[in-house]
Amino acid sequence: MTQTLHWGLLSTARINNALIPPLRTSKRNKLLAVASRSQDKADAYARQKKIKRAHGSYEALLADPEIDVIYNSLPNHLHAEWTIKALEAGKHVLCEKPMALSLDEVDAITAAAVRHGRIVVEAFAYRSHPQTRKVREIIDSGMLGKVKMVHGSFSFVMTNPDDIRWDPQMGGGGLWDIGCYPLSFTRCILAAEPLEVFGWQVTSPTGVDETFVAQLCFPGDIYFQLDCSFKIPPHQFMEIVGDEGTLSIPQPFNTGSKRTLYLTRAGKTSIIQVKGPDPYLAEVEDLADAILLAKPPVVSLADSRANAAALLALLESAKTGKPVTL
Repeated sequence: MTQTLHWGLLSTARINNALIPPLRTSKRNKLLAVASRSQDKADAYARQKKIKRAHGSYEALLADPEIDVIYNSLPNHLHAEWTIKALEAGKHVLCEKPMALSLDEVDAITAAAVRHGRIVVEAFAYRSHPQTRKVREIIDSGMLGKVKMVHGSFSFVMTNPDDIRWDPQMGGGGLWDIGCYPLSFTRCILAAEPLEVFGWQVTSPTGVDETFVAQLCFPGDIYFQLDCSFKIPPHQFMEIVGDEGTLSIPQPFNTGSKRTLYLTRAGKTSIIQVKGPDPYLAEVEDLADAILLAKPPVVSLADSRANAAALLALLESAKTGKPVTL
């Protein structure tokens, strides 16, 4: 009989809406509880979302003996603290990106996961989608020739002046929130880490980056150009350019059940359709595989550490006006 993993939501954040339907679809995962900072708020959320249990504190959720997995959707600056507390309580964790805001925090999470024998995965749902694997297959097949350049972008207009993503004390800024996606995607499809980075930023009145533009140098003279913004109308894309072809990915991150890739070679463009499950369903199934079947998760803690290292280097470069070597 398949073991069922019982999940608890650590907060009532809006991003929960992406994970609740997959948890109700999956045969191996079940949403059991939610926690908030007050019992009244937890009760109201549980009624609205039809969740069986409501806990009036985060500590109460972690103390619930029937909870196997915590979804940590707290603000960025609380990710490391409460992920470690969940691990210490014997829970596995799916933590929203960015997992942590410093390498020391990532290392502390890793140490706690090893110490308590639990799994922690950073929530880059696109990594579990077949489209990402297909992109890797195309690159590895040599259809693009030698990869020379990668372009990546993720932007939307954030109109709420009180959004926590404007707050530097809470890990705000475009690079942490959305720039992390094209960076993670590029590192994944190249299976490599940047050697040197240079970043520029336009800062908001609060001091966080509202627009970030960067160039990164990867091994083999591969260059990556990245941009993200809270001030540009919604768009996202990835493009991989080789000396024999170009692959365009119009929807690399918010992947759905069917996605289209465009491969251009010798002046001719072919369309490649990729079908797959909801990426959030694939994400929870990947974590179930890691917990129940001891399979490596698609996003390892070493991967998360490397992504954080590159993000921190980019922020340092933008602050100092100098390139940073990793």
